[in-house]
Amino acid sequence: MTGSAEKLQHELQAAQRTIAELQAKLENRETGQRLVTLELEENRSALLFMLEDLEAGRKKVEHAHQEWVAALDAVNDPIFLHDQQFRILRCNNAYQQCAGIPFHELIGRPYYEVFPKNHAPLPCCLRAMEKAEEEEEEEEVAVGDAIYRSRTFSIHDEHEVYLYSVHILEDITESKLAETAIQHANRALATLSAVNRSLVRSDSEEELLQSICQAIITQRGYRLAWVGYVQHDESKSIKIMASSGHDEGYLDALQLTWAETERGMGPAGHAVRSGSTQLCQDIASDPLFFPWREAALQRGYASCIVLPLSNGEVFGVLAVYAGEVNAFSPAEIDLLEEMAGDLAFGVRGLHIRRERDLAQDKNRQQLVQLQDSLEDTVRAIATIVEMRDPYTAGHQVRVADLAAALAKQLGLPEEQVHAIHLAGIVHDLGKIQIPAEILSKPGKITDLEFGLIKVHPQAGYDILKGISFPWPIAQMVLQHHERLDGSGYPQGLKDGDILIEARILSVADVVEAISAHRPYRPGLGTEVAMEEITKNRGKFYDPQVVDACVTLFREQGYTFK
Repeated sequence: MTGSAEKLQHELQAAQRTIAELQAKLENRETGQRLVTLELEENRSALLFMLEDLEAGRKKVEHAHQEWVAALDAVNDPIFLHDQQFRILRCNNAYQQCAGIPFHELIGRPYYEVFPKNHAPLPCCLRAMEKAEEEEEEEEVAVGDAIYRSRTFSIHDEHEVYLYSVHILEDITESKLAETAIQHANRALATLSAVNRSLVRSDSEEELLQSICQAIITQRGYRLAWVGYVQHDESKSIKIMASSGHDEGYLDALQLTWAETERGMGPAGHAVRSGSTQLCQDIASDPLFFPWREAALQRGYASCIVLPLSNGEVFGVLAVYAGEVNAFSPAEIDLLEEMAGDLAFGVRGLHIRRERDLAQDKNRQQLVQLQDSLEDTVRAIATIVEMRDPYTAGHQVRVADLAAALAKQLGLPEEQVHAIHLAGIVHDLGKIQIPAEILSKPGKITDLEFGLIKVHPQAGYDILKGISFPWPIAQMVLQHHERLDGSGYPQGLKDGDILIEARILSVADVVEAISAHRPYRPGLGTEVAMEEITKNRGKFYDPQVVDACVTLFREQGYTFK
């Protein structure tokens, strides 16, 4: 019994252990299931979170893509991307509109077959692809009437492997037109400036015509410019006066005329007859240009304009030839017409100047003749005076020569020197009123006789004052016996009241009178004369004139003729 009980006890204990183990395993399984369930819940939450992140990221990428596309489409300039085979990868609306075909037909096609169309990729595109670094390449591309600036960038990865290129086509048509307009305006101003300089500086008609033609070629870039003058000969020809540019013998064979003949029906003849501008925008198709067409086309002339030169009536024409058809725009025609007007004005001015110069030369010659006649008359009168006084014959001429030499020594103008010489010739003209016996009296004269002699300056003045000399000759004669201290005659003038010409005559008269023979005494010589004027320097005689006279005689060896 006991053994059975112990056995039963052992079996019971074993069963309890088994139950405990089963309970433990059951508890562990429940715990594991809870852990698995928890892990699954956590993974599910993480997955949902990741899906949300992915969706948010996708939306961001999509938004960025839309923003990028919208940004490209907002740009008015055409933009496209291409691969290494120049196939279009992306483009904006502006590019699609320029291409003129749907987007789905653009993608994958070589861009140079679409826009801008060309036989090969743009040179700037090729240059950009050859470079490893992302540098910009640029060039201008003409598409019909439009002009684009193509800017190309090549994109590479971090290993410098080429990915794709970006092209931006900027429409610069307006700016190029503005730039061209500015260039034309600058050239126009330069041309007008050159023309104005020619108008001002040209001294001859030939020089003016040539300089105008040269300005048109140099500043405006035309091929040929020439000026022709209307001839009133039997054939009514037009003579070429000046030309510049690519002539190559063309002008020699023109044979222009303004008569109503075949060669007179061209632009030049019409311009002369009508007085209006004649325009030929296409020499190759203009029937009126037929006589000169072949020669003109051979020399590269494609269009021309002929403008009349008029001074009330047409006297000539200005012709300009260009190397392209339709070269003369309204603005250019206005400019050339203004230049033609300026040229006609300049020619008229030169004609007036030439006529004026001829008239002035004629008047000058007449004035010289009148002056010579007047001076000859004065010399004749002076000779009459000296004929009455043989002892003083030649006195006036010697005084005149010395006075002129003194004036030159003092640096006076040539005209003033001439006036002083003329005054010296007649300074004693008033002695014609003094009795000859007093003038030639060998002995000492009385106070009464000297009083008569002292009247001769006034008498000479009275004779000369009615003669219209261009210089104060009569006043010089009147004052030649005045002295600085007022002791002279006839007016007793002092210092600054005496003309410089009279001061010079005064010294010359005294020096000649002392040096030469007189009826009442022999000549005393020039040294005595020098002592006299030096002693009274600043008292009777002008100091500067005295110094000049001393220099002439003592240093320069002056002698009376």
